[in-house]
Amino acid sequence: MALALATTAAGCAAGPAFRRPNAPQAVRYSTAPSSVPTAALLADGGAQRVVESAFVDASWWRTLGAPSLDTLIAQSLRANPTLAAAEATLRQAEQVFAAQSGSSQFPVVDGTATGQRQRFNPATLGQAGEPREFTLLNASVSVRYKLDLAGGNRRALEALAARADYRRYQLAGARLTLAANVANTAIAQARLAAQVEGMEAMLQVEDEQLGLSRERLRLGAASPDEVLTATLRTEQSRSAVPSQRKLHEQNAHLLAVLAGREPGAGGLPAFALADFTLPSELPLVVPSELVRRRPDVQAAEALLRAANAEYGVAVAKLFPQLNLSASLGSQALSSGALFGAGSAIYALVGQLTQPLLNPGLPAEKRAALAAFEAAAANYQGVVLEALRNVADVLRALDNDAQTVAALAGADAAAQGALASVERQYALGAASYVQVLGARAQAHQVRQSLDAARAQRLSDSVALFQAVGGGGEPVAAREPKTP
Repeated sequence: MALALATTAAGCAAGPAFRRPNAPQAVRYSTAPSSVPTAALLADGGAQRVVESAFVDASWWRTLGAPSLDTLIAQSLRANPTLAAAEATLRQAEQVFAAQSGSSQFPVVDGTATGQRQRFNPATLGQAGEPREFTLLNASVSVRYKLDLAGGNRRALEALAARADYRRYQLAGARLTLAANVANTAIAQARLAAQVEGMEAMLQVEDEQLGLSRERLRLGAASPDEVLTATLRTEQSRSAVPSQRKLHEQNAHLLAVLAGREPGAGGLPAFALADFTLPSELPLVVPSELVRRRPDVQAAEALLRAANAEYGVAVAKLFPQLNLSASLGSQALSSGALFGAGSAIYALVGQLTQPLLNPGLPAEKRAALAAFEAAAANYQGVVLEALRNVADVLRALDNDAQTVAALAGADAAAQGALASVERQYALGAASYVQVLGARAQAHQVRQSLDAARAQRLSDSVALFQAVGGGGEPVAAREPKTP
């Protein structure tokens, strides 16, 4: 009867079957017209477009056109300790699933061999006779198996498989985040180097201006207040250079650690803004596809699947549990007779348990249901944050393009003004003070343009990260049934 019941219940599992959440119905990320996926973004020297595409290059950072960055990211993906920890955590989750799968889907077989020396005294039974000593040997094989009548084992395996998938998606997210962090840190390194160079050039101009003010004061053509003002401006600029240099050096330390190196090991490439090329096309996936690609959304879905399976485990505890065991062996008083005729022993045990009064089990079921509802709300929050992330990056790219275009025009005007003043100075129609003022203005505008170009590169990287990077999403694992 038990075998018939088990056969009837085979393939069944307690609790509802997991259904993937519906994909977002939105067709765009923002109501702003400039965020239409195929909108062209203004750029200095060309147009950058965000194009709807279902394919994203797995090595998306190569679109930045910096071979030294490609090499550094490849090294980081091999040597970063955080990534190594995520890989080890994934292997742990996979082995936990394998261990539970082996012990719950298949019978457990144990071999046992025992030997004991006993002394028997007939007087303890009220019988006459001398005490006797003998050796009792036993060799047996036992088999245990828990029939999965209500599908609790299957649900438990489904939960473990989902948690292994969660670790797998976390690893994918860690890879994507590491590549984006290395790219952004390299861009920041180039930006900081340009700013240090620009600030030093500005300081040189201000030193010249201070020298001229002092000479004018000596000749009686300037007041002491003019010298004090020039000194204040120069020393303030001088004090800002070490702070900017400190940021540049700290950023280099961060880049080394991301690559899995000691900060003082050296060997890192020296990045400059000229090393990077702004991608002419940026990929964008529709919202319904985004939730199937982003590792954080996939990880949230894996946790939702695990919570659904754990609810099934709690439901299965309310149903009958059937355990079967059997043992076959030999028992004798000597090793020679251990496997002889008449020494065989065996046992068959079947245990059927039905909870009758256990108030804790319904509470466990309600707790598991609450955990599932929490996981569902968390999944919804992660999806909304993913959509907001993409919308923010698209808006940032639009504004970056306009900022760069405006500053590129300002830089051209500043360089033109500097060239005009230098020509006038060569003809004697302008003073050297005017030349220094035009140089200072040109340096300031160029620094702002370099910062805007670096920000646009970083936001381009952010869009690759926001759409989930390249590669296909990992399929969820389905546990095998016994």
